[in-house]
Amino acid sequence: MTGYLEVLTDPSYAGQAVVMTYPLIGNYGITPDMESGRPWPDGYIVRELSRMPSNFREEGTIQDFLTKYDIPGIAGIDTRALTKILREKGTMNGMITTNNNYNIEEIIPRLKAYTTGNVVDKVTCSEKRVLKGNGKRVALLDLGAKNNIAQSLNKRGCEVTIYPAHTTAEEILATNPDGIMLSNGPGDPKECKEIIAEIKKLYDSDTPIFAICLGHQLMALATGADTHKMKYGHRGGNHPVKDLETGRVYISSQNHGYVVDTDTLDPVIAKPAFVNVNDGTNEGLSYVGKNIFTVQFHPEACPGPQDSAYLFDRFISMM
Repeated sequence: MTGYLEVLTDPSYAGQAVVMTYPLIGNYGITPDMESGRPWPDGYIVRELSRMPSNFREEGTIQDFLTKYDIPGIAGIDTRALTKILREKGTMNGMITTNNNYNIEEIIPRLKAYTTGNVVDKVTCSEKRVLKGNGKRVALLDLGAKNNIAQSLNKRGCEVTIYPAHTTAEEILATNPDGIMLSNGPGDPKECKEIIAEIKKLYDSDTPIFAICLGHQLMALATGADTHKMKYGHRGGNHPVKDLETGRVYISSQNHGYVVDTDTLDPVIAKPAFVNVNDGTNEGLSYVGKNIFTVQFHPEACPGPQDSAYLFDRFISMM
């Protein structure tokens, strides 16, 4: 099984415990194939953990990797049975512990009251950095960006300047970027009130904007729409989404627990562009009279399908 390392290092998992349904995890250890510089989940749950990985690029084990960053994990769990519970009952809070003396009646209220809060501040970069290129200049607002977003733009020739999440719109626009990218990220979008206010200012500019995942939700909130938490989110690399303009269906990689309420969209401002074939939820928006489009799924999927990677080319063509 491959791809577990990219999942571990995806900042969108900050504040969550991740359950892996494949029965054996860690067979090729830790390699340089990361989406950020460290693991982000608050807990890691597997059926069986490989303690003797075999790969010529291997640099350590998952256990060592999690231990280094004080992330608790548990093995020997029937993860598929656990997944069935989550599928039927919905996403829920939980706890991994080695203490057998907890009073369950005291713990349950604390678990129910737990929230992740604003985890974007935890995962965003601390300072601006630049990926050099000879083409269009793109400002990437790092809300918990996966490495492959910047790389997908950079390999198309773009010079990408990555900004911390709380960078003001004025600072970004002062550099006259050709385009602005709003990245993926973790948590409840409504926790990002200050960022939403700055995104509204970016919307009011004439700069082309492309937003992914959390960025998609924040743009919707900035323009007056609403979001809500799903019973259980979309996770994995095989979600079909339909382009409402062309009727074509693409297989997408997804990782989100919140969704935009299309009933709250102002049709003068935005219209649905993509829809999830499985449950009919919104997967993308197109903004009326603006060079702005946003998607809930991951066109930069790594690992995952590359069906929608063309969206980066669409973004560049708008600049």
